[in-house]
Amino acid sequence: MTAASSPTWQLVLVLWGTKYPVAEVNHLIDTVCRHAAHPPRVVLLTDRMREGLRAGTVQRLIPAFFLAPEMRGPGCQAKLCMFEAGLVPEDLPAIFIDIDTVVLGDLTRLLALQTRRSTVAIFQSAILPFGALARALFRLTKGRRYARGNSSIVVYHPAECSHIAARYRELIAKVGYNGIRPMIADERFISWSNQPNMRAIPRNLAVKLPTEFMLPWRWMILLRARLPWVRRRWAGLIALTLPGAEVKGEALLDLPEGGEVVDRKGRRLIWSEAALGPIKARLTTYYTALQHKG
Repeated sequence: MTAASSPTWQLVLVLWGTKYPVAEVNHLIDTVCRHAAHPPRVVLLTDRMREGLRAGTVQRLIPAFFLAPEMRGPGCQAKLCMFEAGLVPEDLPAIFIDIDTVVLGDLTRLLALQTRRSTVAIFQSAILPFGALARALFRLTKGRRYARGNSSIVVYHPAECSHIAARYRELIAKVGYNGIRPMIADERFISWSNQPNMRAIPRNLAVKLPTEFMLPWRWMILLRARLPWVRRRWAGLIALTLPGAEVKGEALLDLPEGGEVVDRKGRRLIWSEAALGPIKARLTTYYTALQHKG
């Protein structure tokens, strides 16, 4: 490989169990590489070596520590393995994405969020935003108050973030599993342990589908989707994550036009262009192609 073709960033995926087949992982990797201005090195952190992966994918085994049954539950603490020293090569910046992410554009645009190598960018998920106020509250309350995010997408540099996994290991040894509240979920722990260096992924680049497109009220969903500035923002999204059990991938294709899904929080998704704008066609294209590959 020549210097000109050498990767300048790396895509990190984490996979355990049997929920996601290799065909879906490959489809995600293919999509990322097709859209990216510069193709990444692809690193899969896995509980076992997988056959049939896209050529060139680097597989690294997740340390047994992070595969404890309790860490593979709802809190997804197993994902903290992405910060384990030396597990992901430390020469390049990295973008982690959940496998239930639909990539719509060039992920390399997210790398610009790293104003410093120590910066970690994730979705904002609490009222208190990442920034100077949150950092001040974090210091004043000695870590009791802090801004929190969601880890469906994580922009980070592996060389600067091993302290996150090291701190988690240290606390497990000291206070046990979920011994303090920030340990109850990987995203809380990332936010808490790295609070001085956290920032939010802007909503004009990437969003979570439930947060962006699902509301309890049908009339509000349809009204919001008619706003021209909202539709323009949706048209420019480069990634969309589908967390939660109710709204998943190919199941969307089985919905009739105008069909609805309601999640456990009472938020509804309306499967129509009137509610989803340009995103409906792009989701349909992504999951139809995946069905054909499967």
